[in-house]
Amino acid sequence: MGFAEILDSLGGMGRFQKTSVAFLALPLMMLASHNLLQNFTAGVPRHHCQIRITANHTRQAGNSSLPLGADSLLRVSIPMDGNRRAESCRRFATPQWRLLDPNATLGNDTAAPETEPCADGWAYDQSVFASTIVSEWDLVCDSWTLRQMAQSLYMAGVLIGSIIFGGLSDRFGRKALIVWCYLQMGAAGACTAFVPNFTGYCLLRFLCGMAMSGISLNSVSLCMEWIPTKYRAIVGTINGYCYTIGQFILAGAAYAISDWRWLQLTVSLPFFVFFLYSCFAVILPVEEAASSFL
Repeated sequence: MGFAEILDSLGGMGRFQKTSVAFLALPLMMLASHNLLQNFTAGVPRHHCQIRITANHTRQAGNSSLPLGADSLLRVSIPMDGNRRAESCRRFATPQWRLLDPNATLGNDTAAPETEPCADGWAYDQSVFASTIVSEWDLVCDSWTLRQMAQSLYMAGVLIGSIIFGGLSDRFGRKALIVWCYLQMGAAGACTAFVPNFTGYCLLRFLCGMAMSGISLNSVSLCMEWIPTKYRAIVGTINGYCYTIGQFILAGAAYAISDWRWLQLTVSLPFFVFFLYSCFAVILPVEEAASSFL
């Protein structure tokens, strides 16, 4: 007699199975938050080169001294693209005072002014994102590929985690591995919110990716191993819906929290709760589980 037949003969979907499915489904909601997190924490705000001259700078026009506002400073310092928006990666080598004339253009009869890269950093629009890893570590222009590299390292962690934790769970048991992965996800995710540099950020995101694989693989395995065959499709659907709900949770959290560090911390702290209750409630000892089937 197979294990599935034994489960059916003991009552099928009992209290133990229902409790396990519920406790294992909750963390799946937050996995979506980490999987898609960089869509928000690495959002690219509108940006342009830092302007070297200050807002109270004045220029002499005839016999009068004209104060310069922010718009005027931007006009004389940063070239405009085809959509009349400030260029993201270039600035004028010297201020173009003639552009203060509203009728002035850089026509074909005028030599194009010399431009240079953003040697003094960038200014970022904070109307959507108060802070992202892009604005904090200037992952724009020549460094724009570093943003994709960070996500690639996270996905590399997912791949390596599936190999490592998959084998270890067969050797040491799925409960031990899933408890460890909850702790690793919570610790690495929370530490990411306080990391001072981009290198540390990538390393911790790699560890989060590894933990993500351990949680997802062992959650599915634990559910399927203890669930009668006829209920497995339903349980799989429940897990899928939990992951989908987690995407809505992330979108709401990102809308409410515009600072990437606070958002990172918000989606990481629940894993400490999962770690604590999983030590006692996620998977009961086999002896206790057998007595609760009916």
